[in-house]
Amino acid sequence: MPTLFSWNVNGVRAAVRNGLLEFIEREQPDILCIQETKAHFGDLTPAITEPKGYGSLWCSANKRGYSGVATYFRREPLSVSNMGIEEYDSEGRVQVLEYPEFTLINAYFPNSQEERKRLPYKLGFCSSMLELCQALRSKGKNVIVCGDINIAHREIDLARPKTNTESPGYYIEEREIMTRFLEAGYVDAFRHFVPDPGHYTWWSYRAG
Repeated sequence: MPTLFSWNVNGVRAAVRNGLLEFIEREQPDILCIQETKAHFGDLTPAITEPKGYGSLWCSANKRGYSGVATYFRREPLSVSNMGIEEYDSEGRVQVLEYPEFTLINAYFPNSQEERKRLPYKLGFCSSMLELCQALRSKGKNVIVCGDINIAHREIDLARPKTNTESPGYYIEEREIMTRFLEAGYVDAFRHFVPDPGHYTWWSYRAG
């Protein structure tokens, strides 16, 4: 199995300024999925799109400076596609990469936003993602979903659950749809290997 990394870079050009390419050279992942690239392929230099030993594929939002996912790889996939649903593909949220041994989905799940402003969009995306995964599995594919899920599923997954029940990413509707994924047979790899409290995959910049 190849080494697979996933990282929301919050702007690929900013990430490069802060050591992304050095990180790739040091860690040498077989595949690196990044989210929230905020960039179009044509606007980037070859140093970013073709680091030594790697190819890359980019899926950008129609709106510049927004969303987007990209995948760096040592071994080129057999094929790459998007979700196939315009309202999500127009925001550059999904890449589906086909390899002989598995199908990799690199996804940037929507933020539901304050006061549930984009919650219907988020829930629609999650349902469509589950349908896509199930369709692939029905064809005998081994499916790996990685990316920024934008959901804290259980109390253990955030520092202050009691004061965040009305916070984006922890709305009950989002938690319930994540339960649907797990009940369908998917495994939260992070919690499989790190079952203890006090470990998180995201921190707010606001706190410095």
